[in-house]
Amino acid sequence: MNKNSKIYIAGHKGLVGSALWKTLQNKGYNNLIGRSINELDLMDSVAVDKFFAEEKPEYVILAAAKVGGIVANNTYRGQFIYENLMIQNNVIHSAYVHGVKKLLFLGSTCIYPKNAPQPMPEDCLLTSPLEYTNEPYAIAKIAGIKMCESYNLQYGTNFISVMPTNLYGPNDNFDLEKSHVLPALVRKNHLGKCLQNNDWDALRADLDKNPIEGIDGSSSEEDILSKLEKYGIRLNSLNSCSDSQNSQVSIEIWGTGKPMREFLWSEEMAAACVYAMENINFMDTYNAADKEVRNTHINIGTGKEISIKQLAETIKEKVGFEGKLVFNTDKPDGTMRKLTDPSKIHELGWHHQIDIEEGIEKMYNWYTK
Repeated sequence: MNKNSKIYIAGHKGLVGSALWKTLQNKGYNNLIGRSINELDLMDSVAVDKFFAEEKPEYVILAAAKVGGIVANNTYRGQFIYENLMIQNNVIHSAYVHGVKKLLFLGSTCIYPKNAPQPMPEDCLLTSPLEYTNEPYAIAKIAGIKMCESYNLQYGTNFISVMPTNLYGPNDNFDLEKSHVLPALVRKNHLGKCLQNNDWDALRADLDKNPIEGIDGSSSEEDILSKLEKYGIRLNSLNSCSDSQNSQVSIEIWGTGKPMREFLWSEEMAAACVYAMENINFMDTYNAADKEVRNTHINIGTGKEISIKQLAETIKEKVGFEGKLVFNTDKPDGTMRKLTDPSKIHELGWHHQIDIEEGIEKMYNWYTK
């Protein structure tokens, strides 16, 4: 790529896409294009083909996806498989038809089997069953990897796939029903801190930015407390008095807290993706002597893990919440470990820099400002 190359970022307003946009701009790329969902519905194959025909992007980064945490994945199973398949099929095929020089497809490490070896190498893909709660999303992402591989092998395209670990950072989704674990915990701890300090101005300001099921900063205290309680943020009176001095705030967290997770700062993931666009081609992702070309995708991760309990305690400390963390063991844990093996991206020349403690501080500073 050169600095004037026309680069289309699909999903440029989301967590991943916005980080990619910012990273490319900071590196001097000056011909970036993006379309909001209102401007271009990526599930509409005719509209996507027309967009590619008119705009003629030279490079494409496919960061658009239907994403969510364990609750959303398990609840909206049909939407997750349908929407992701439609988005990636339309974009990848149009990129081939209209002669895109290189495409980067972003997936997720949830593509790997539930009982994958830890850390997870790229070669464990499709070796055993997937985690049930996110199976539809994972199957869609696996199909995207295989579509890129297959187009490369049949049509000579240069489409590469990267599988980032759990991401967090600026422009994350803080919806308490649909967000991933880290942004959800950041927001829950922040709201808990507001209750703990009886800071209703800050609490209402938060709800004005991100209403919860129609409850915003103008709602009554009773309605706000009721809605927060639904999502496990509770003001518990310690005796008959109800004032904040005699109350303790608790935050409920799904599961035992024992599952281990790996987290990568989204802007570092963006740096890895731009590195891949600048330096890695499809032919670099497999051994030329292989008779069967498969598992050409690349893990992007830190190779370091933290338990959900330790994560929650770290966030609690960084936010300044002094209440109680309650683990609801009746709720599912999901996969117990999900640690990537980043050896492949290391061999190709990229390493992460920001560890989880620094990242949580950066995340909370961004969220509150």
